[in-house]
Amino acid sequence: MVAAPKKAVSGAKVERLPLSRFTTLGVGGEAEVWTVSDHEQLREAMEASYRILGGGSNLVVADAGLGERVIRLGGEFAETDLEAAPDSTPEHFVSGWVGGGVPLPGLLRKLRGLGLSGLEGTVGVPAQVGGAVWMNAGTRFGEMFDGLFELEIAAPGGVRQLSPSDLPWGYRHSAIPRNHIVTRIRLKLSRSTPETVGAKMEQADLARKGQPKMRTPGCAFKNPGGVSAGKLIDEAGLKGQQIGQAMISPEHANFIVNLGGAAASDVHALLALIRQRVGIQMELEYELWP
Repeated sequence: MVAAPKKAVSGAKVERLPLSRFTTLGVGGEAEVWTVSDHEQLREAMEASYRILGGGSNLVVADAGLGERVIRLGGEFAETDLEAAPDSTPEHFVSGWVGGGVPLPGLLRKLRGLGLSGLEGTVGVPAQVGGAVWMNAGTRFGEMFDGLFELEIAAPGGVRQLSPSDLPWGYRHSAIPRNHIVTRIRLKLSRSTPETVGAKMEQADLARKGQPKMRTPGCAFKNPGGVSAGKLIDEAGLKGQQIGQAMISPEHANFIVNLGGAAASDVHALLALIRQRVGIQMELEYELWP
């Protein structure tokens, strides 16, 4: 019998919940979920083994769930300050703090309305800000670090603030350790117009037209050596391949979709099949829990 979740001393909300509720793929068993609103609650949540859950994209959670607690950012970590900071210039806008729990699509809509350019290449990424920075999410049109000025990271040892130059970041990678949480960021963006920013976003969004609209974690594999992972999977004859209720999308072979009622085990089986049939080393974009 699973023990009832403890009551947090700090006031954090603690519930035992199915993680399928929070993932874009819609699979995953139960875990103890801590929703934290400030640094005091976050410190308490980090006192035991934990994982951080953002928008739930790029994530496949085991059917059995997790023994670790799962932390979600709310409260002050879900607030957005887009007032111009004193270190802004006529050419560049520097923001106040934007919480790691802020949904990235909503942030992009606000930047478009303000005519602030630099993150258009991340349009369509269904992530929260913290997770998008942690993996340097993006598309071929741009990535999170393009507009990053400063970030705040929480770890069991405390909170620190860094600049992007403090991290060896790159393609879908930021070098932020796994147990560190991006709690807030500040942006540095070019001043433009809503029309120009909107046009850039529409160009990036147009490139996504061939992507599936069904439940999916996103791209399964990173492009190896600049070669399209989707093209390699397609050439292996795997488009439309189905195991259980999970399928390699007929629209784009680097996406696995949930047809309704898929299990994490179905997705793992498809990933293993892809690796076997493609025959070259490919690195996952998905996070696999546990």
